[in-house]
Amino acid sequence: MMIPLDFSIQVKEEWVDYNQHMNDAVYAKVFSQAGYEMMLGLGISREKLEQHEYTYFTLETHLCYLKEALLGEVLHLEWQLIDYDSKRLHVFLKMMNANGEPIATSEQMIIGVDSRTRKSAPFPEEFLSLIEQAWSEHQHMIKPEQVGKVIGIKRQK
Repeated sequence: MMIPLDFSIQVKEEWVDYNQHMNDAVYAKVFSQAGYEMMLGLGISREKLEQHEYTYFTLETHLCYLKEALLGEVLHLEWQLIDYDSKRLHVFLKMMNANGEPIATSEQMIIGVDSRTRKSAPFPEEFLSLIEQAWSEHQHMIKPEQVGKVIGIKRQK
């Protein structure tokens, strides 16, 4: 089971497009906000980032749209740490509606960055310790089916 985030959000009118559902660009915004909450949940706050002169950037993201998110729906998010090393996190976030049905997923590669040089750098020891604690809970979880998914048109031979 994935780890719930202390983050829910309601689909706003300005997010709805001509198809009468949440615009695809908004999913990325919501997942970005959820990623911030995920880091807070790990114990990596803005204050701690500033203290260590450190930050993180998203290197890559892969969104899968599974079901429409409609005006007024409340969205809940969960996350899972898929893997990590000394300066990267491979994470997976899932967005669900109030019925617990998956709406969308976001697979992300996040890299730690020295704020002074703006170059990748190993996580400060304090952060690495927090990540290792999360990993001890996540390493035995089943990987979601969207992890590592490749975009392509399947051709029949």
